[in-house]
Amino acid sequence: MTDHLVLTRPDDWHLHLRDGPVLSTVVPHSARQFARAIVMPNLVPPVTTTAAALAYRERILDAVPGGLSFDPLMTLYLTDNMAVEQIARASDSGHVLACKLYPAGATTNSDRGVTDIRNIHGVLEAMERHDMVLCVHGEVTDPRVDVFDREAVFIERVLQPLVRDFPALRVVFEHITTADAVHFVRDAPNTVAATITPQHLMYNRNALFQGGLRPHHYCLPVLKRERHRAALLEAATGGSGRYFLGTDSAPHARNAKEAECGCAGCYSGYHALELYVAAFEAAGALHALEGFASHFGADFYGLSRNTDTVELERASHVVPAAFPFDGDELVPLAAGDTLTWRLVT
Repeated sequence: MTDHLVLTRPDDWHLHLRDGPVLSTVVPHSARQFARAIVMPNLVPPVTTTAAALAYRERILDAVPGGLSFDPLMTLYLTDNMAVEQIARASDSGHVLACKLYPAGATTNSDRGVTDIRNIHGVLEAMERHDMVLCVHGEVTDPRVDVFDREAVFIERVLQPLVRDFPALRVVFEHITTADAVHFVRDAPNTVAATITPQHLMYNRNALFQGGLRPHHYCLPVLKRERHRAALLEAATGGSGRYFLGTDSAPHARNAKEAECGCAGCYSGYHALELYVAAFEAAGALHALEGFASHFGADFYGLSRNTDTVELERASHVVPAAFPFDGDELVPLAAGDTLTWRLVT
């Protein structure tokens, strides 16, 4: 049994940092683990222009503690009326790597998202020409579709036609949650990949109701049945370069989570790597962690792999109950639980 792990420093290919004073809490948490991160654009108002993305990037960099290196990789929020010209500007910027497709109403701050994929065909054609990545929140918002089926229906209605119609477009199917998504990515062209979160590797939907309603386990897409969790774990640990780390860490104040209409999102920015280690060790697959966490995402995005390393040691520690969060508290995923691996450097 090994007691130390040394990994190429990983990247987070799906991260929410929010904006304003809370950056001083969440940015240091991610920067201590990850070299780079694809930063989501669903602010209020959303990041829809290259100028706004570059300004946001500077605010993030201002919150990185001295002595740490962290590169925010920016994204644009797609809307029904986005100007095609924005894609060329984003591509030329050197810092905007992707655009994010939110089906309107699918998740937090997605009300200005895309109402019909046909409305952005011109933008998708421009992304294909400029080799920009499309990051996809893969759920339909049709109220007639059961919440546990929204990902599978999205594959059929939206993702399969999109991959067929834009064969050169690189697509990241973000935070996949079902065996349906695993199989779709496995069988799709090599222009398609997926990110997997720690919560979807560690928990099934029972975790939402253990001992009562657990709002800090609520995220979108919602946790699924055990067979889906098992399929995700098999994909993540199987060594395929089509699946890689994306935490979807999404900070919300306690009063916004523990509310009559609680926000969706799990905060793992503080301890994501330690959670992934726990999931991989439980599967007997620590040997597969470095590829998933440190190599495959960079390869898919066409970036160099990192050259520095992080070290973890086998040491029990308790996940903090909460962090200060702009006058409120931020409760992390698995708060109060004991983890058996700890990040050292």
